[in-house]
Amino acid sequence: MTHAAQVEAIERATLAAVAPEEVLEIEGWLIGLDPGSIRRAASAVPLRHDLPADPMVLDRIEAAYAARGLRPAFRIADGPGLDAVRTELARRGYGFEQPTLVKTSATGAIAAVTDRPPAEIAERPDDAWAAVFLGEGFDPVDGAYRVLALSRSPGARFGMVRDGDRTVAVGCGSFGYGWVSFHGMRTDLSRRGEGLAGRVLAGLAGEALARGIDRAFLQVEEKNTPARALYRRAGFEQAWRYFYWSKPA
Repeated sequence: MTHAAQVEAIERATLAAVAPEEVLEIEGWLIGLDPGSIRRAASAVPLRHDLPADPMVLDRIEAAYAARGLRPAFRIADGPGLDAVRTELARRGYGFEQPTLVKTSATGAIAAVTDRPPAEIAERPDDAWAAVFLGEGFDPVDGAYRVLALSRSPGARFGMVRDGDRTVAVGCGSFGYGWVSFHGMRTDLSRRGEGLAGRVLAGLAGEALARGIDRAFLQVEEKNTPARALYRRAGFEQAWRYFYWSKPA
């Protein structure tokens, strides 16, 4: 069971990590306002999982997006405490998609996920780190935007596994609100299945332990079974599931 205080801390930490251009707070909602491709940075999320559906509040959220020329979007957990919110969004013509899992673990378990050397940790991403996002199998426009956004994340650290002068696996760890969160996990298409992502997680978890942070979370699409298998080995358990809600283009 995830307590209300943990829900709020995780949602605040998420928005801090993905660093939207602007964040508003309206009556128990965090509003990510961003024109880029990171959906977590461009959606509104409730800070509690028992929030009532206030039509006036939803009007204000929609107006905030409209004022900036952005399409409104919502990120809503599928627990019973938000039934009324989902009903109201459906009444307004929103549909839902992309089931995504929020998973939590202890950083000690993550640090022990591999017996190989953990990833190297840097304060800033270099060109080789960014190049993994732009390689074969990834959308280069989306990748470039994610590199930019994660680079804006305050106090983040960047994990990388190198093979000679080439970087083959990367990830980002963001620290805040008592948690470390993992974002931007990418492995070169030709090197998948070698356990490199586990080394990235272990390196970032070690950084968290050095800071005295013993709790971690991440978000993964429900359909991403290879990543979910790794995260299970690292001790991650599901805290909740959410869907993105938006109107047809």
